[in-house]
Amino acid sequence: MTSHDALPTQYTPADVEGRLYQRWTDGGLFTPAVVPGAPGFSIVIPPPNVTGSLHVGHALDHSIQDALVRRQRMRGLHTLWLPGMDHAGIATQNVVERELAKEGLSRHDLGRDAFVKKVWEWKSESGGKILGQMRRLGDSVDWSRERFTMDTGLSSAVLTIFKRLYDDGLIYRAERIINWCPRCLTALSDIEVEHSDDDGELVSIRYGGGDDSIVVATTRAETMLGDTAVAVHPDDERYAHLVGREIELPLTGRHIPIVADAHVDPEFGTGAVKVTPAHDPNDFEIGQRHGLPMLTIMDERGTITAHGPFQGLDRLEARPAVVDALRQDGRIVAETRPYVHAVGHCSRCKTVVEPRVSLQWFVRVEPLARAAGDAVRDGRVKIVPEEMAPRYFEWVDNMHDWCISRQLWWGHRIPVWYGPDGSTMCVGPGEQPPEGWTQDTDVLDTWFSSALWPFSTLGWPADTAELRAFYPTSVLVTGYDILFFWVARMMMFGLYAMDGVEPFKVIALHGMVRDQFGKKMSKSFGNVVDPLEWIDRYGADATRFTLLRGANPGGDVAVSEEWAQGSRNFCNKLWNATRFALINGAAIRELPQDLSVADRWILSRLSSVAAEVDAHFENFEFAKACETLYHFAWDEFCDWYVELSKVPGMSADAPAVLGRVLDVLLRLLHPLTPFVTEELWTALTGGGSIVTAAWPTTDGFADPSAEAEIAGLMRLVTEVRRFRADQGLKPGQKVAATIEGLNPVYEDAVRALLRLTPGGDSFTPTASLPVEGVTVRLDTAGAIDVAAERARLEKDLSAARKEITQAEGKLGNEQFMAKAPEQVVGKTRARLEQARVDVASLEGRLASLPVV
Repeated sequence: MTSHDALPTQYTPADVEGRLYQRWTDGGLFTPAVVPGAPGFSIVIPPPNVTGSLHVGHALDHSIQDALVRRQRMRGLHTLWLPGMDHAGIATQNVVERELAKEGLSRHDLGRDAFVKKVWEWKSESGGKILGQMRRLGDSVDWSRERFTMDTGLSSAVLTIFKRLYDDGLIYRAERIINWCPRCLTALSDIEVEHSDDDGELVSIRYGGGDDSIVVATTRAETMLGDTAVAVHPDDERYAHLVGREIELPLTGRHIPIVADAHVDPEFGTGAVKVTPAHDPNDFEIGQRHGLPMLTIMDERGTITAHGPFQGLDRLEARPAVVDALRQDGRIVAETRPYVHAVGHCSRCKTVVEPRVSLQWFVRVEPLARAAGDAVRDGRVKIVPEEMAPRYFEWVDNMHDWCISRQLWWGHRIPVWYGPDGSTMCVGPGEQPPEGWTQDTDVLDTWFSSALWPFSTLGWPADTAELRAFYPTSVLVTGYDILFFWVARMMMFGLYAMDGVEPFKVIALHGMVRDQFGKKMSKSFGNVVDPLEWIDRYGADATRFTLLRGANPGGDVAVSEEWAQGSRNFCNKLWNATRFALINGAAIRELPQDLSVADRWILSRLSSVAAEVDAHFENFEFAKACETLYHFAWDEFCDWYVELSKVPGMSADAPAVLGRVLDVLLRLLHPLTPFVTEELWTALTGGGSIVTAAWPTTDGFADPSAEAEIAGLMRLVTEVRRFRADQGLKPGQKVAATIEGLNPVYEDAVRALLRLTPGGDSFTPTASLPVEGVTVRLDTAGAIDVAAERARLEKDLSAARKEITQAEGKLGNEQFMAKAPEQVVGKTRARLEQARVDVASLEGRLASLPVV
């Protein structure tokens, strides 16, 4: 784009976006020079799953990151936004297994090596679809440095840190209770478990008999087969006589002890709980404290293995069977159904998760978590908004050891080898195990490798130029929902691996995207937004602007299709204003010394807006930046200055001022709406790219007197426009008028903006409007039906007076004032005040009409 002659009459995003993005990447505009010690800015992208596609949460996250990166690039910093993907162990393995199932095969039919090869083939052919979608959104990432968590370099980093942690005694193997998916046959991290409120059954069961009996309640009756105790609170006098004694466990013939444990809430239910250490995380902790045995009563597929009539049943089949057997034995005291309670499901296959004792690998997190907490407490890392910091501390200060092993085939295999006589060896990069030793079959939790992302992607453990130039990274942008799972783990590993240097300076948290009513997006609600569909319909800029316009630090973001349409209209408004300016000779050149009041006003406002936007970016307040730019561009520049510039004498050099304002405005908007601003800016300047143009600096141009003068003019025009609208006059309809008390410099402008013609010899005013020391008299007799307008106003006046009477009656009623909630009283007072304002306005408008 080199001239305004080439600007089409309408902006069509599809004709612009692909072409511009290709030009940017071909020109290497997103690839920074590596200059250690030079001012730099870096962000590593939260790596999307290789199985993923761009959803609305990604679109928000990426729009925020891109806005930050583009601004810092314009500020002249060596700016790196590093892209890449996560191998997403369980999700990817499930995808490939489903493909195999279509051929009637399982991974076991192929064997481990052939299956892993199959996954790599799938990744090469079908994985990474999201990367192309990121281009459509306009992500200004450095594609030359794209990384994947299973790359050779990143795999070496995983082996390196595993061995260091292992040698430091921070990785160990033990039997612990973990989340287990009976369908995927693997341990799950907490973030891989989705909780929902499900209908179930609460069953109260009597254990023991006579005076020694005790009642417990459970939603998982089948697990009673593995009970090894009943627990009560130490201070609960109801059961003090039973503590230390044994009672009979129904259906099993076993006897189990009554133990006292402070974990039990004496106020909940009967104050007694069954203890199944092998199948409940809280019970596991009680069991550890009291030395209770752990009885595993189901296998990895959720099939009951306990001896007796329930053996071989699936856990969900065994539940009603156990309840029925207890009922026949007279042990059921009460049954509540439906009983709504939180149930964990595997996030990948939706199977109900089973807590299960299993031999797994763990990271001993206490020293790592303490360091992660200290880095925020001492100010090395800042959390935005700071109100989220307590949630971070709550997590890192109370973190349990991290289960890092997964019973999968796709992922980083645990580098521990087993030899004869139970000997083990951890093998690091470049090392080889002894001949004949066998490697552990488990792979590492996906979060283990993604916890290394801020430094492994820059070449660690090698001391690379990239690592010296861009670590620590400047900002981590992510949703508050993974503050605990990913952010805390990056903090722990970054501080450990990089000798106490934090992985990022700022953690900028945003919320979830919700619909316009604040409702969570869900397929079942039918309110899910597909950002790719919005890009197709409204363009990438409109999609980004809609998301960013709702993005406040830590807050959820509400969006709607109507707002996306509004953002598209905003892009069109910019397009039309720039096209008008170019057709009328707009250019970037020196401004004249003798600027008009209107010129000084818009330049003063532009300077203030640049300062405000700069501050909003620094504070991650993207919604405020969008609102500031939107209202300046649409309301002040397009609706006022552009219109004033059309009036002869209102500008000393309108083309130069239009050029200056557009130049600065487009550069301020570029991080938010990159495509339309590039197309318009290159048309305005005749070449180059706004991507690498200088970020506007606050020039300090301030002219309060000009701002006050034009503000008064705007209030005058706005008030007369409001009167015209109230009278039912069409915007373009001309009305005869006289104007008194107005600076003659502005008369032509006021008449042009208000469609006012001079009053002739037969001029007879029907309305008089005193505003800002100016009196505008209008003759609307021939323009409106006075009788009909008077009738309409009198009807509205009657309704407003009735509202006053009703509100005053309520507020004067002692019973109403005594019983009504404060919120209701407040609304009534507000209605009264508004009704009084309406009455005054309507009476004034009626008085301005001629009597008919």
